[in-house]
Amino acid sequence: MSRVLAFVAARRRVAYVFLVDGNVRDWRVSEKAAKSSRDAAELTQVWINGFTPDILVTEKIDEDFRKGPRVKAIVRAIANIAAHNYLLDVSVKREQRYRNKYEEAEALAALHPEIAAWLPKKRRFFDHEPRNIVLFEALSLAQAVLDDPSVNLAKAMG
Repeated sequence: MSRVLAFVAARRRVAYVFLVDGNVRDWRVSEKAAKSSRDAAELTQVWINGFTPDILVTEKIDEDFRKGPRVKAIVRAIANIAAHNYLLDVSVKREQRYRNKYEEAEALAALHPEIAAWLPKKRRFFDHEPRNIVLFEALSLAQAVLDDPSVNLAKAMG
């Protein structure tokens, strides 16, 4: 039985999606976790204690990582908590497999209908990004591990 907890940090939000054997069991968007690295670490520990995952998935921080230094620090704090809990921390490069986030979210909602009610409507160019889009970004990272576990898990161990 695989228990995967995937996180995505954005400007004012941190989202997680928890999957058991490829099925979404829980998800949340937190503004509190996005306030600081410390808040992110504390809440990550609470979630790890509650879900007892085998694998924690975060976005890979590399030269293509386009988010700011504060978000980068939050992602690192989440990954550090995984290490302190002796979890397999898999960092996945966020790849664009669809034209935009909204098409990706629709495809993921079709694959995981239990989260489809949180599917955001495509925004107009002058609207803020919908709050729930980060849920689907986290699900995308988890799905990348589920789709090709041997490659992604081998990268994490190497």
